[in-house]
Amino acid sequence: MSEYIKAVTDEDFEQEVLQSDRPVVVDFWAEWCGPCKMLAPTVEAVAKEFDGKVKFVKLDIESSAQTPVRYNVRGIPTLLVFNGGSEIDRAVGNQPRNKIVEMLDRVLGAVRAQTL
Repeated sequence: MSEYIKAVTDEDFEQEVLQSDRPVVVDFWAEWCGPCKMLAPTVEAVAKEFDGKVKFVKLDIESSAQTPVRYNVRGIPTLLVFNGGSEIDRAVGNQPRNKIVEMLDRVLGAVRAQTL
């Protein structure tokens, strides 16, 4: 994928996302999805900005169909935010950068509050 975003599959989703020691953003996408392609540069920029604080992964719903069903992903692109093995936020559709950053700021604020 890139230096800041890793590809995941149904097979490694649990290890890469649910067992992660930091928050994870999962970008559910497909090659044929126009809005997914429009969102990709935004996700890449935010992933670079949050490097080291939040993990970013992409899951292709065509090659890994079990995970989207398990998390009730009905449209793409969908961004799910996980922390401690649980989904804590989601955004469906092409999102502006500020919306994604706001989601992550809330998540990181909650994580900081838990560690105090």
